[in-house]
Amino acid sequence: MSSDDVLKGYKAKRDFSVTPEPEECGETSQHALSFVIQKHWASRLHYDFRLELDGVMKSWAVPKGPSFDSKVKRMAVHVEDHPISYSSFEGTIPAKQYGAGQVIIWDKGTWHPLGDPHQGYQSGHLKFELHGHKMHGKWALVRMKSKGEKKEPWLLIKEKDAFVRSSAEFSVVDELSHSVSSLPLPVPERSMDSSTSAPIARAGKSNRKVATIADPLPGAIKAKLPTALAPQLATLVDQPPPNPQAWSYEIKFDGYRLLARIDAEVKLFTRNGNDWTSKLAPLQKALTRLKLPSGWYDGEIVVQNENGVPDFGALQQWFDSARPAQILLYLFDIPYFDGHDMRAVPLDTRRAILQRLLAGAYSGHVRFSETFDAAPHSVLSSACKMGLEGVIAKRRDSRYVSRRSANWIKLKCGQRQEFIVGGYTDPQGAGSAIGALLLGVHDEVGVLRYAGKVGTGFSERTLQEIKKKLHGLAAATCPFANTAAIEGRPHWVKPTLVAEVSFGEWTASGHIRHSVYHGLRMDKEAKFIVREKAESVAKVAKVRSSAEKKKRAPSPQVRVTHPERVIDASTGLTKIELVRYYGLVGELMMEHLKGRPVSLVRAPDGVRGELFFQKHADVAKLSGFRQLDPALDVGHPAMLEVATEQGLQSAAQWNVVEFHTMNTGTKSFEHPDRMVFDLDPGEGVPWRKVQEAAELVNSFLTQLRLTSFLKTSGGRGLHVVVPLRKVHDWDTVKGFSHSIVSHLAKTIPQRFVVKSGPKNRVGKIFVDYLRNGLGATTVCAWSARARPGLGISVPVEWSELKLLKGGDHWTVRTAHTRLDKGNDPWEGYGKGALSLTAAIKLLE
Repeated sequence: MSSDDVLKGYKAKRDFSVTPEPEECGETSQHALSFVIQKHWASRLHYDFRLELDGVMKSWAVPKGPSFDSKVKRMAVHVEDHPISYSSFEGTIPAKQYGAGQVIIWDKGTWHPLGDPHQGYQSGHLKFELHGHKMHGKWALVRMKSKGEKKEPWLLIKEKDAFVRSSAEFSVVDELSHSVSSLPLPVPERSMDSSTSAPIARAGKSNRKVATIADPLPGAIKAKLPTALAPQLATLVDQPPPNPQAWSYEIKFDGYRLLARIDAEVKLFTRNGNDWTSKLAPLQKALTRLKLPSGWYDGEIVVQNENGVPDFGALQQWFDSARPAQILLYLFDIPYFDGHDMRAVPLDTRRAILQRLLAGAYSGHVRFSETFDAAPHSVLSSACKMGLEGVIAKRRDSRYVSRRSANWIKLKCGQRQEFIVGGYTDPQGAGSAIGALLLGVHDEVGVLRYAGKVGTGFSERTLQEIKKKLHGLAAATCPFANTAAIEGRPHWVKPTLVAEVSFGEWTASGHIRHSVYHGLRMDKEAKFIVREKAESVAKVAKVRSSAEKKKRAPSPQVRVTHPERVIDASTGLTKIELVRYYGLVGELMMEHLKGRPVSLVRAPDGVRGELFFQKHADVAKLSGFRQLDPALDVGHPAMLEVATEQGLQSAAQWNVVEFHTMNTGTKSFEHPDRMVFDLDPGEGVPWRKVQEAAELVNSFLTQLRLTSFLKTSGGRGLHVVVPLRKVHDWDTVKGFSHSIVSHLAKTIPQRFVVKSGPKNRVGKIFVDYLRNGLGATTVCAWSARARPGLGISVPVEWSELKLLKGGDHWTVRTAHTRLDKGNDPWEGYGKGALSLTAAIKLLE
């Protein structure tokens, strides 16, 4: 049957002189079968699900759209076949035409039949696998028995696999609602087996079209290109994960991690942020010629040997010699792109954009890191047979984070890692420069421990080059804490060189055996080198599972009245934006709210209007809140606690902007569990003075042997927080904090004052100790502040203090740039809690 005959029903319903819908059939796909889902606002909103088969798009109308819940069966009404060209249609069907209304391409990709698709279609039980931007995994279309309907009723059902998600937890049509028309069609992934002749599958040349983000892309946020970016790092595991469909596999390159920042010019940085642009001039020129859009591009530089396999030794020679070999940059991610922060965009989507950008660029210095769709053990086995270091597995739906993550895991072919060179031995034979390098790693507390030696894997030229470096680092004393296993009379050196070494095993005493030298690393600092231990993949999966459980099913949605009401006229930020912000940071904020009495600052008329400070309220109006035992505050109404994340959003609906907490939990109300110092600058105090004041307070607390943590206030100052054991009463803690502030004001009167009040603080900083009295509160971490700009209070590391631009460094609108770090800067807060007894004696 010709395509015209098959499409007779489609054409009979449309006047192509009026509707922009395509009339011609279009060309069939050359490789994999395509699918498209079009979101269609006709008389009623529905989703048109189309599968390419026999030269047309077999089509079903799905009123509620697909669901990733395998227990949910979506009605899918079988409609007339559509032309293949309809897959690219997006626009508005005019009024009085069939299906009048707006159409967008909600998702697109390729589909793979599971079994004979013709037989499945005819029998009414069609099973298949989808590879789209939003739709993944195994699905089924099942025909129902007709009850006299004009059109065949089918059901669209998600099959049980790694992509299944509860409908209470995730609604793909609600959370990923925008068009993907600007994105390239996801490319079917290549398979990898032991017969592969080269480790990297190379694509042929094509007409490269530079992609941009023209339409809303779920997860992408408009943002300025940051000047620096720390890369995501992989976790070493002992075996592949059990759910292979959820992971993609790439080569673990034997080279140096490199990030390219492309804006007005191309800059190249190592994983530690060192600028290597001048060292890598050929790559800079190659990237400049590609004229890529602005962004951060993540990859690895390698030099290949004669077999096409990345060779770390050859890379070392490239830096040390006249560079006869070609250096290559394999790119695998794009965390920032075209004026957008892409880190929350799923990995598969980020990589699809990157692949489109690099199409046709494979013959030069810059290439795309392909993925391999095969059984994980087969991929790893093949990589090892080819002499590769291993493979990297990445979760397809994961976001990009600037830290080591369980969403990226590495599987190595053998034991291999970096070691610190602390010395060397003399050669045993004539002609050699050195005998062996003495190696070490840092233990859990940062002590350098001897870990064995390496005396093989060197060429004569390499030995001579290393000897020159070692002589320049000569030291009189041994850098290792343990020396019992070191024989003879070795030569010691300053522990700054980092060597890449493979080995057979670790002994029970913590030394390596059967070691082979591969080269010196210039991209890693010695202070970060520790013994690398493979995590159990089950443990990694458990950590992720726990993190997912924390997200749990969302609470019933808060009904927001007057969502358009402007809260902050200086930025135009609205009430609905604030509600969404508290939904975004709810999980992070609950770590600081849980179990603590809370006070609320309401701003019904915006932040420039009258503000109301409330400690008591009717929780019937505030879902997610609970009232505390009235006995905690005798003679007053019951205090409040935010019990669930939903409480934050319901409070924001009630015009609450700020959340303040007391220095205690309800379990031991008579004893505070923290001490807070609020650095409040007076008029005329520059920000750098506030930073210096925080450092002075921290230094003094350290002398008192107390551990302190830092956070921005969201306003003009900073908060220094000291965790405490619950052993002292309120008067003791407040009195001690007063003594500290008095000492600072007496010792450095030109900087600090002990009395509050604007007149006392002109040109100086009042360190507010009054936050430590019974009933006093401090703004909670992640809370917004009811002042122009809506700054937020954010936990930071002391090492980040010098980078802050103010107490309102982050705001409600820029909070997304900090979510990757979250509460990590306060890791160890609980363990840092101490009694004040010793500190009080020291101060006296």
